[in-house]
Amino acid sequence: MTVLSSRPTNEELADLARQARWKIVETVAASKAGHIGGPLSATDVLIALYFAQLDIDPAAPQDPDRDRFILSKGHSAIGLYSVLALRGYFPVDELATFDHGNSRLQGHPDMLLTPGVDASTGSLGQGLSAGAGMALGAKRLGKDFHTWVMVGDGEIEEGMIWETVLSAPRFGLDNLTLIIDLNGLQQYGWPSEANDRFDRSEPVGHVDLERVFTGFGWNTLTIDGHDFDEIFEAFGRVSADRGVSGLPTVIISRTTKGRGISFTEGTYKWHNGVATEDQLETAHAELLGETGENR
Repeated sequence: MTVLSSRPTNEELADLARQARWKIVETVAASKAGHIGGPLSATDVLIALYFAQLDIDPAAPQDPDRDRFILSKGHSAIGLYSVLALRGYFPVDELATFDHGNSRLQGHPDMLLTPGVDASTGSLGQGLSAGAGMALGAKRLGKDFHTWVMVGDGEIEEGMIWETVLSAPRFGLDNLTLIIDLNGLQQYGWPSEANDRFDRSEPVGHVDLERVFTGFGWNTLTIDGHDFDEIFEAFGRVSADRGVSGLPTVIISRTTKGRGISFTEGTYKWHNGVATEDQLETAHAELLGETGENR
């Protein structure tokens, strides 16, 4: 089904990721609203999925046999939109309408508006349940598509996530893969006197998630979510496991919040935010190697 004849090289994927990161920061700045840190941390995995893994065709976004992807951390929508635009689901120029009235690209993904969006998300914790339903439906209907769900590490504090973690192995959902974007920082956090009134480090980031998910009966992989070799090794193991273990897989993707731009990387303060003109020039130079004068 996919229109790509071969997998892009790691260098080509890295270039696409830089383009996507630029569109994220540029679009949010133009719209004066949106999230930055989470989309930037997830970009490399999203690029790898859409340009080298998912069985999809942008010209047929409703094909019943397509692979499904759910961005459960829906506040990172601009990251998904940037990748979908680069992949050809809609014109890149349409990103300029992000979060505007009557736009197809709202602040959270809407499956009734946006080509390529398989589930409407934004209320955190719900995407994995929807993904498990899609995977179970595929099993019952004899369909071969695979369902992928990306959640944030803060999001997995939601109880609904763990209800699905508990039930998915019992249904033999080896056609379901969960990706945790473990960037280790969140917007607020738990009260603390040591760090600006809150401990912004993600509480779940201090938990042995491999052990937890293994205990619940999942196949568990941990990767550097910015290393394409590790990303594709994990994807390969997911593909090899289909129809073998009868268990879902979780990929714990260790990432850096705000990855790729000097002033956003590794800080909770860029969970969201609007770049100034000077910051846009810096981001453009760091990502695309040109000054703001050439934008």
